[in-house]
Amino acid sequence: MKPTLLILAAGMASRYGSMKQIQSFGPTGETIMDYSIYDAIRSGFGKVVFIIREDFAEQFKAIFEPKLKGKIEMDYVYQSLDAHTNGFPVPEGRSKPWGTAHAVLCAKDSIREPFAVINADDFYGRDAFEKAAAFLTTSCSPEEHAIIGYDLSRTLSPNGTVSRGVCEVDGEGNLVSIAERTKIYEDNGRILYEDAAGVKQEVAYHSSVSMNFWCFDDSIFYLTGKLFRSFLQEHGQEEKSEFFIPIVADSFIKQELGVIRVIPTSSQWFGVTYKEDAPGVQEQVNALVAAGEYPSSLWS
Repeated sequence: MKPTLLILAAGMASRYGSMKQIQSFGPTGETIMDYSIYDAIRSGFGKVVFIIREDFAEQFKAIFEPKLKGKIEMDYVYQSLDAHTNGFPVPEGRSKPWGTAHAVLCAKDSIREPFAVINADDFYGRDAFEKAAAFLTTSCSPEEHAIIGYDLSRTLSPNGTVSRGVCEVDGEGNLVSIAERTKIYEDNGRILYEDAAGVKQEVAYHSSVSMNFWCFDDSIFYLTGKLFRSFLQEHGQEEKSEFFIPIVADSFIKQELGVIRVIPTSSQWFGVTYKEDAPGVQEQVNALVAAGEYPSSLWS
């Protein structure tokens, strides 16, 4: 059974039209998402499921269906505030979705096979997709999930600080925890971040970090639904609370339900954290095309 690629794009509705989401980075107008789907197809994924907002569906389909028709099976899932809340009252004034783990939960009726989860606007690279596909088709099970781990030094921006989930990995290559580190930057060959008190701390140069590229067995939906119910009881009345994928991963590990492998990739991650990052991203894409890693026109 071929794995599925789940792309988190529900945040795109309000931002679509902004530079970050639809900027053409490829020679014939390709977005970052186009490259992810292309890498997924050539790595053996059989389906792509887009998580989007329903009010944006027709516009979204008009952009992606002409490119992808006949190349990969497609499905669409809508992330709405009342999805999977089981009658829980949404706080008045809340418009922000419930977060990435809730977005994943919204896809539970569309996915019946091992699947990967990625962000819509991050460039992950061919090696990452090949390793994800290999894990999903050979090792993934209800007791074994994975995360693609990127070398921290390869995910920084020259234009400002970044936030990263730094992975603690045990001697067997399994995830122990993810610590969110904010305001990370390089300074004279060292990588520093600011802790909650604003004190600068060093983090290992080649730390493994999460860029939100997860590999799950579809059994994860059951645990996610259970945890989301608890999350709503505890934080559902907070206007800006969010239910993130690392919350689910942390619970899976702490309950000793199995292991989450950290699969290192040699891929260079890149994305547009700052507006000033865009020319560099375009240069990196053009260099990959020039090197023959991608055709100059992905879909023709």
